[in-house]
Amino acid sequence: MDQLLMNAAQQLENQLDSELQKLDNLTVDDIDSIREKRLKEMKARQDKIIIWKNNGHGEYSELADEKEFFEVSKKSENIVVHFYRESTERCKIVDKHLKILASKHIETKFCKVNAEKCPFLTQRLRIKVIPSIALIKDSKTKDYIIGFTDLGNCDDFSTDMMEWRIAQSGAIEYNGDLLTPPDEKKRQTYYNKNKTIRGKTYDSDSDDGLDD
Repeated sequence: MDQLLMNAAQQLENQLDSELQKLDNLTVDDIDSIREKRLKEMKARQDKIIIWKNNGHGEYSELADEKEFFEVSKKSENIVVHFYRESTERCKIVDKHLKILASKHIETKFCKVNAEKCPFLTQRLRIKVIPSIALIKDSKTKDYIIGFTDLGNCDDFSTDMMEWRIAQSGAIEYNGDLLTPPDEKKRQTYYNKNKTIRGKTYDSDSDDGLDD
């Protein structure tokens, strides 16, 4: 075991030495080239932001009908659309989280559709449970968040948890750990701190009956 640790440490040291050598060998032209490339990337990003804002990104809005949805689909590469119903209380919980995420992820269009007013779209996207969230990337529906099953089967999941679940589809830019749910990390931290288990991570509640 000691030998393995020594080998791993040596490998890491060699990698660091290699990176430092590359930095030491940079010329003035190399630095200027890197700076110019970075400036171009920043300008391209800024241009995208302007386009996104013009297309309504940065806000959580309601689409009036199917026609508006298809118009949005033509303009936005990444779309998170919440299918809701006025009488379903859990839809208000979804609204709260998506409103926060809309302002954070300007690269994505966040919107909602009244499932009862848009039956054609609801049927086309095979929406059967309310609330449901369709995750669209490059004009293709990549994934669905159906009810709260993937969010911990509870009503008090965090916005971070919703963000993490959406990120699984690639519909938003995400730099966190895609393998471990944020709320799972919080539970693990709480457990380690208190040295006791206060309950299961997930319960068996389901939203399958919400469309009744």
